[in-house]
Amino acid sequence: MPERKQILTADDIRRAMVRIAHEIDERNGGLSEVILVGIRKRGVPLAERIAAAIADFEGVRVPVGQLDITLYRDDLRLRGPAPLIHKTAIQADLTGKVVVLVDDVLYTGRTVRAALDAIADLGRPARIQLAVLVDRGHRELPIRADFVGKNVPTARSERVEVRLHESDGADEVLIMRSTEE
Repeated sequence: MPERKQILTADDIRRAMVRIAHEIDERNGGLSEVILVGIRKRGVPLAERIAAAIADFEGVRVPVGQLDITLYRDDLRLRGPAPLIHKTAIQADLTGKVVVLVDDVLYTGRTVRAALDAIADLGRPARIQLAVLVDRGHRELPIRADFVGKNVPTARSERVEVRLHESDGADEVLIMRSTEE
C-alpha cells in the first residue's frame, strides 16, 4: 500500500491559482493579448480557474482553450494500440498572442514539449509561457515554468497526484510513496 502525504489543500490550490493569475497579468502588462490554454486533462480546469480569478480582479474574461497532446507525445507507441484522443478546442487565433500553457504537474518536460509542437501547428504566438500547479523537478528537457504554484522536490520513485473537484470530486495534491522501497 502506498504512503500518501497531502502537500496542497483545496485552499492552497485556490491561493496558488489567484497568485498565478496576478503574475500573468503583471508579467504581460495586461491581458488583452493573453490566451490561456489548458493541457488536457487537469490543465483545463486549472486554466478555467485562472481565468475566473482574472475576471474577479480585472473584470476581463481571458479566452481559455483546451489542448490535447496525445498525437504529439514521444511515448505514443508505448501507450498501446489505440490511444484515447480528446478534442482540442481553441476558439481564438493564436497568431501574435501570448499563449499561457497551463498544466497540473511539471516533471520531465516531455508533456510541455508535446504541447509546444501542438501549438506550433495551430498558429504562431508572439510568446508562449508556462503555468503549472506543481513543479516536481527531474527535467529531461530544457524547459522551465514561468508561473509555479508550488515547487516540490521529489524522488523519481514518488508520484505526485493532483485531484481536482471537476474530475475527482475534491481538490488536493498528494505525494504517493511506495512502502516497498
